[in-house]
Amino acid sequence: MHTAVLTGQGAAFPPPMGQQALWDEVFAHRYNDNRTAQRIFLGCGVSTRHGVVDPRVEDASEWTTGTRMRRYVSAAHPLGREAVRNALTNAGLHPADVGLFVVVSCTGYATPGLDIALAAELGMPPTTQRLFIGHMGCYAALPALSTATDYVRARGRPAVVLCVELPSLHVQPFGPGAERDVEQIVAHALFGDAACAVVLEPDVSGGDVNGGLEVIDTESVTDPSSASLMTWTVTDHGFRMGLSAKVPDVLALHVEKATRALLGRHGLDVDDVAGWAIHPGGPRIVNVVAEKLGLRADQTAASHEILDTHGNCSSATVPLVLQQLRRNAQLRPGDPVVAMAFGPGLTLWNMLLRAR
Repeated sequence: MHTAVLTGQGAAFPPPMGQQALWDEVFAHRYNDNRTAQRIFLGCGVSTRHGVVDPRVEDASEWTTGTRMRRYVSAAHPLGREAVRNALTNAGLHPADVGLFVVVSCTGYATPGLDIALAAELGMPPTTQRLFIGHMGCYAALPALSTATDYVRARGRPAVVLCVELPSLHVQPFGPGAERDVEQIVAHALFGDAACAVVLEPDVSGGDVNGGLEVIDTESVTDPSSASLMTWTVTDHGFRMGLSAKVPDVLALHVEKATRALLGRHGLDVDDVAGWAIHPGGPRIVNVVAEKLGLRADQTAASHEILDTHGNCSSATVPLVLQQLRRNAQLRPGDPVVAMAFGPGLTLWNMLLRAR
């Protein structure tokens, strides 16, 4: 059995949008200058995010789903292409080296899909195996990486995982009483667009730690009794997010047990972990995880930094946090790293990695 080592990452973003400017120029009017809406919008831990649709330039709130999907196809291709090229360059590989190409997205659909079009555009061989993972939401990067890890271990060939998410396409219509729809205020305030790609290679030493994180193990838990607390519903006007304020409370019930189970299988405890890549679904979610696991502010800094500069980019977010962690953390060979994400189900997914 081969090892699977994360050796390269790359990202791409549409133009940036300042959170304060978005409120002042668009959403203050949409929400009738409501103080509660303003507090939510400006207090969600986001300073800047990116969007293929800038609501200061285009009003997509009344677009049909078909119009949104056409924009998804035209915008996702160049972002995905750039992210994969950057990741392969970072790993020192070429498109012809890729044995498996996994594409993850829950914000748009087309057939033939991004996996087919991008594989051809990037110059991957026709024999490259492909997998598209859709509609799993914010945690989808980790099961995608887990599947790619199994391929690399079994086949001894490199794999690429690409997450492309464009939630700016799914701004919802603003009817009477919109300022009282807290779930939509949160959704409109929190999410940003991004593409992030990850390269996994077999049996590499890693060399520089920033070039090597071996995937060791995964652990997941789903609480079906809380399925209604996080939803993503296809409507005539795009995809509508349902995001209950109870989500952090449900995650708090499971995060410590699931994390300790994953670490315990390898003789580790929370205090042994040198790096934490926690999905910043919102500042309260990161804070709840920190409280339950006893983490310091510096241990969750990478998550808050990504939330601040990019927002919640759905499945692309945890790879972005991992990239930030690899850049900033002083990891030494053998140091354990935990990546953690949350999504519909409610589902919590943990991955244990080790610096090479």
